[in-house]
Amino acid sequence: MKSRLVLATLATFAVGLALAQSPQPATPQPATSQRPASDALPVPPPPEVVGTAWVLMDAVSGNVLAGENIDQQLEPASITKVMTSYVIAAEMAAGKVSRDDQVMMTENAWRTGGAGTDGSYSGFEVNQSAPLLEMEKGMVVQSGNDAAIALAEHVAGSEQAFAALMNQYAERIGMKASHFVNATGLPGEGHITTARDLALLGRALIHDYPEAYSYNKIKEFTVGNITQPNRNVLLWRDASVDGIKTGHTSAAGYCLMASAKRGDQRLISVVMGSTSESQRARDSQALLNWGFRFYETHEMYKAGAQVAQQKLWKGQADEVRLGLAEPLLVTVPRGRYEQLKPMMDVPAILVAPIEKGQAIGTVKVMLDDKVIAQRPLVAIDGIEEAGFFKRLWHELLMWWHSM
Repeated sequence: MKSRLVLATLATFAVGLALAQSPQPATPQPATSQRPASDALPVPPPPEVVGTAWVLMDAVSGNVLAGENIDQQLEPASITKVMTSYVIAAEMAAGKVSRDDQVMMTENAWRTGGAGTDGSYSGFEVNQSAPLLEMEKGMVVQSGNDAAIALAEHVAGSEQAFAALMNQYAERIGMKASHFVNATGLPGEGHITTARDLALLGRALIHDYPEAYSYNKIKEFTVGNITQPNRNVLLWRDASVDGIKTGHTSAAGYCLMASAKRGDQRLISVVMGSTSESQRARDSQALLNWGFRFYETHEMYKAGAQVAQQKLWKGQADEVRLGLAEPLLVTVPRGRYEQLKPMMDVPAILVAPIEKGQAIGTVKVMLDDKVIAQRPLVAIDGIEEAGFFKRLWHELLMWWHSM
């Protein structure tokens, strides 16, 4: 009789623990306002773009909203200077250079990228120095090739060494199909990137070094008696546009990486291989307008917030809280946020000890039976092993549960 009672108790306890293995899925936060009926309609196709490749990306979530040939390797022309800006900002943040450093406009920089060439130049005098910040603005606003080379030489000793830094940072950003051989974007063998990689670069500059990014919205810059306008005409046409960079060579065609922020949402567009300055601007503007009209971005889960709770065996605590190391942001068609379905994929059996931040399963966000976002679940708390008798008791329960 006693044995039957023990077995029945164990069975009941094991069933309860088994049910605890499946965490309750978190639900998206409801929208604060009712959506217009038009937002329930399917998203229309993006505007037609004249160019070899293009992409539209949400800057916060990193979701690609639309694109064509986004992974085709192409020459980036002067959009390269965004990578140059990123490296300078990163090296400055590391304390290796300072905004007040005096940067020499060397004869090599002047001859290779100065007024005597066919490319854009800043106008700093040869064999004269200027503060790094001024030289950088000459590169960013005026697209000065001479300034880019001078900065590269100052930061790394030579443009070739600087290009090696560019490739290291590009790899860190996640630019998987890019390779840089110079700091300017002038034609060079093996100097290539993709529309997707450039969008990732713009996203990284905006997020990692907002001050360096802010130089891109300056509409004109003066060096000596030479004043030149920013070639990004969208800065004058759309108040929400605050960057990023134009580019043009005969091989690359007309290129434009643009970014705009409206409310809490920021988008990045990249158009490569367009046919003219006006065409690249029209297409970039159309992409941004389309993206803002038909998509919205939400923070679905905050970093460190509990997403699920998992039964824990042999631990000082009987459950472990699960969350995300970083915020989970999703970009969805307007009016469809409430239709998102989160799913948790966690181990059926979890045994202590557990380290804080340890990866335990995955959270997936579904829309129309497709995964639109996926992130690892991590332990919010660290939990040590229980004492000997609790571990022994749980061992018995686990054995019973496995029968």
